[in-house]
Amino acid sequence: MNKEELTQEEINEQAETTSTENEAKEVKEETKKNSKFQEMLNQFVDGVTGNKEQAEEAAENAEEEDNPLQAQVDQLMSDKAELSDKYLRLSAEFQNYKRRTAKEKMDIIQTAGRDVIKVLLPVLDDFDRAKKAADDDDSVEAFSEGVQLVYEKLHRVLEQKGLRALDTNGEVFNADFHEALTEIPAPTEEMKGKIIDTIERGYALNDKIIRYAKVVVGK
Repeated sequence: MNKEELTQEEINEQAETTSTENEAKEVKEETKKNSKFQEMLNQFVDGVTGNKEQAEEAAENAEEEDNPLQAQVDQLMSDKAELSDKYLRLSAEFQNYKRRTAKEKMDIIQTAGRDVIKVLLPVLDDFDRAKKAADDDDSVEAFSEGVQLVYEKLHRVLEQKGLRALDTNGEVFNADFHEALTEIPAPTEEMKGKIIDTIERGYALNDKIIRYAKVVVGK
């Protein structure tokens, strides 16, 4: 009986031992599976990390490759802006030059005969004095018809060239056009500050004074 009980105990111990060994074996296999899964997981993570690093490196390389092109584009844009600024400045200077040249040319054309006309002014003065003397009722000299025609033609030709006699007698004295030789008491209150007599006529050529009128002013 005891032998049988001992035998039964041994059997139970063996069963327990076998069960323990099986459990250990299962744990070992489970651990092995877990290790293999962990290894696969690590490989996956390493792969993802490696792909990310490769992508970042590729992006950096692409950026480095684009930088020289961007630098060239920036340089070209800068050169374009500089050239555009130079063009605008040169264009403005050229337009100013054209306007200045045109004005100078017009002035030269308008005043080309100024010196010749200025030389003729004393001749006009002599004609005016002779005509004034001839028109006087007490004068014994007459202004012949031929001389009258020459006088009128000379005045007409000079007027066509831009010569204009300045208005004087009865006008308010203006230093821009008149040269006062003397002042005398004005015959009336209204003549104060006005021109009473003209000693020498003034002339303008194309609206530019070439000789000031010499006058007597009332005070």
